[in-house]
This record gives sequence, structure tokens and C-alpha cells, in this order.
Amino acid sequence: MKDFKFPIKFNFKISTLSNDFTAKDADGNTIAYVKQKMFKMKEDILIYDNEQKSNVNFRIQADKWIDFSAAYKFTDKDGNEIGKVARKGWASIWKAEYELVDQHQNLQYHIREENGWVKVLDSLFGEIPVLNMFTGYFFNPSYKVTKLGNEDEILVRLKKMPSFFGREFEVSALKELDADDDQRIILGLMMMILLERRRG
Repeated sequence: MKDFKFPIKFNFKISTLSNDFTAKDADGNTIAYVKQKMFKMKEDILIYDNEQKSNVNFRIQADKWIDFSAAYKFTDKDGNEIGKVARKGWASIWKAEYELVDQHQNLQYHIREENGWVKVLDSLFGEIPVLNMFTGYFFNPSYKVTKLGNEDEILVRLKKMPSFFGREFEVSALKELDADDDQRIILGLMMMILLERRRG
């Protein structure tokens, strides 16, 4: 998952029970196929290099609980930990909030939902027959990635795109990122969106 071009699109499969999706870059190249293992007590996500699932490049697994927040560690194909993402428990009740940590356990980035009302309205209208078919076109939450100590500068934005069943998301880079960091941010957003889609 290197040398990719933004924006990156996450496209979820809706024909299966599993919560799988494909990540493609601006040139239409598949940079990852993300597969969530079913019926696991702890989250276990495999990141393949393509849709044929030829090779596992990364793995995301539930690590432990920190301040009422689940942490999910990223490991590469050799089993080396390259970072983790942690959901801020109570802070995420209204608006989703996550923290990205590097391989040295240093907090690097924040991921925050930009407008909590969008998700509330999406959930409310999603309970109304017929109207629930169209919520994916009108209520589209977005999430911003900011660096520790500079919360006003948005580096990356993930946005749900207008679509049936909320199956498409787009990741845009608003600032230039370090090579190692963009990979870590993408992995963090992959895990976050799996969790957020499950929450509704």
C-alpha cells in the first residue's frame, strides 16, 4: 500500500454478510482489499494487496482497553507493529473521536467527526420506511484528521459519498504527508469506518 494517489475511494460490498471493502486510488488501482473476520470476539481485520486476496500486507487487531476505549494495533506482513488507533469512549458518544498512535506509542493524529447532527439525522430518518432508502443521498458524515498540537489544520478528510446503503467513502489529502504517516492514517481510517458503519 505504497505510492498511491489521493483521493482514495472505499467501496463496500453489499452482496455479502461480511463487512468487506475495496480501496482504490485516484488512478483506479486497487491498493487494498479489506476483510473483516466474522464471528470473532475481538476485531480481526486483514488487509490484502488485491481483490484476489493474494497476499496479506497488514493486519488490524483489537489490542486492549485504554480509558474505556478500544485500541486496534496495525502490524505489517512480518508481524511488526507500525501503530494503532484508539476510539475515545465517552467522547465518541456524540461525535466520533479517535487517536492515531505511531510505532513508538506516541500520539500523532486526531480523527474527529465534523458534524454530529448529520449522523443523528441519518439514524432517525433511517428508521422511516421508504425514506430510509434515500438517507444515503442526503446525510453524509465527514471526518477530519489533524496533527497533535495543530487542531485547526485539516490534513486528511474522509467523507461518506451520496449512495444507496452508505457504501462509498472518499479519502482526500488536503496537505502533503510523510510516506510512513499516510499509510498509518489510511489504516486508521479503514478501522474507524468499519466501526462507524456498525454503529449506524
